Amino acid sequence: MFLSIQEMEVRKVRFDETFQPGQLDFSGEGLEQASPLRATGSGEVLPHTGGEVRITGHLTVRMEAACDRCLGRAAFPLDGDFDLFYRPMAVIARDEEIEIHEGEVEIGFYEGGGMELEDILCEQVLLALPMQRVCREDCRGICPVCGANRNERDCQCRAAAGDDRWAGLRNL
Repeated sequence: MFLSIQEMEVRKVRFDETFQPGQLDFSGEGLEQASPLRATGSGEVLPHTGGEVRITGHLTVRMEAACDRCLGRAAFPLDGDFDLFYRPMAVIARDEEIEIHEGEVEIGFYEGGGMELEDILCEQVLLALPMQRVCREDCRGICPVCGANRNERDCQCRAAAGDDRWAGLRNL
């Protein structure tokens, strides 16, 4: 769905969209959309701001990825609100460098006649996911010797002894 600046200047644009798994592209992130993504909200051009846009809404989706510790499947149900501000790219499109103040760090920029809702939602999903994607908090990972999933079975492997050339550093 394209959020048109011209339309938002006239009235608040509301959206209530559902994206089935596969409609949004998360493949480059190692993620899989496991449920439909539902997004509701609105967009409007704020008066007397020179084209600043505010997009507010709520999204729900269930994402899956490989666990960072054991490589099993990890599920991440996301259910949250977003409140975003965008300014026209022309505001900062200058040759010289400009200083961005602390309050402007949370502001995005748009070019042309508007922005795609799909791009905004993909960004919000990626930001809502945890940095470390684990299947559960007490995930034991895989054995570095035999590669067995320690959550499924205990192995009797022993970690290899370290290189003796580094022994002096262990005593520090």
